[in-house]
Amino acid sequence: MKRSILTVGILAALSLTASITPASGLTSTDVVSPQSAATPKPKSTPRPTVDGKRTKDGVTLDGKAKVDDRLSEGWPPKKSKPTVPASADAGGPTKDTATPPAPPERIDAKLNLGICGRPGADGTIPGPTRCQPVGPEEPVVPTPGVPVNLPQPEDVSWEQVLAEARNVAFPGLGVKVQPVGRTLVNLETIVYTDQSRVTTAQVTLLGFPVEVEATPMSYLWRFGDGASLSTTTPGKPYPAKEITHKYLKKGSVGLTLTTNYAARFRVAGGAWQYVEGTVPITGPATPLQVREAVPVLVDPER
Repeated sequence: MKRSILTVGILAALSLTASITPASGLTSTDVVSPQSAATPKPKSTPRPTVDGKRTKDGVTLDGKAKVDDRLSEGWPPKKSKPTVPASADAGGPTKDTATPPAPPERIDAKLNLGICGRPGADGTIPGPTRCQPVGPEEPVVPTPGVPVNLPQPEDVSWEQVLAEARNVAFPGLGVKVQPVGRTLVNLETIVYTDQSRVTTAQVTLLGFPVEVEATPMSYLWRFGDGASLSTTTPGKPYPAKEITHKYLKKGSVGLTLTTNYAARFRVAGGAWQYVEGTVPITGPATPLQVREAVPVLVDPER
C-alpha cells in the first residue's frame, strides 16, 4: 500500500514538472510573486503643451495636458472585490488583489508672469499699480482757500467805461457842405453838421450795469487845404452862413469834423461821476471838388 502511494506521488510530481517547465519556459529565477504580477505598470503622463503670448503687462503662459481615455465609457472603473487565489482552496496563504492606480489628473495651468508677484513682508506686491492692495479711500481734507473779494461798483473805472462805450456813446459826426459836392475858389462854402446831440448808452462791467452820457461841447473843423476852425456850435445850413470857408485854389479836398464830448457815467444806478476833460472823436471825411471860375466875354447881339 505504501509503495503504491509513493509511486502515484512520483508520477504526479513528474507530470507537474513536465507541464510547467517545457511549456512556459520559466526557470527558478523567473518566479514572480502574486502581488507584483497583479499590479499593472502606471502609464506615463504626457508633458503639457505650453503656449505663450505677450500682453501689455507682461507674458501670459497657458499649459494644457491631454489624458487619454478619461471620458471613455465606463470611466472611472468600478472597484473590484478582492479575489482569492487558487492556492487558498488548498489551504495556502491568501492576499487581496491590488487596486489599479487612479488615472493622472488633468493639468490645466495658467501662469501670469511679469504681472503681479508674491506679497512681500511689508504687504506690498511687486508689479503694476493694480497689483497693490486697495485700502479705504483717504478722506479729502478741504484746504483753506484764499478769500475772494467780489467786485464792487466803485471798482469800475473810467478807462474801462471808455473802452467799452467809445463806439456806442461817442459817435463820429460827418460834415455837410453847401454847395454839395463841388464849390468855387473864393466862394463862401457853408459847412455844418446835423448829427450833434446828447447820446446815452448802457454797458455791463464787472457784472454791473453802467450808464454813460456824452454831450458835444466844441467842434474842430478841418477843411482839407490846411485850414481849420474851432466852434462851439454845429453850424446851420443855407441861408444861414454861421460857419463858412473860402478856398484859394482849385483841387480835391476832404473835410473832417472832430467833436469834443463831455462825459459822465454811473454804476448800478448810483451817483453820476463826471469825467475830467473831454473825449475827442473824429468823424468820416467828406470829399469836395474845388473849381476855378473863368470869365468869358460874349457878344449879346449874337
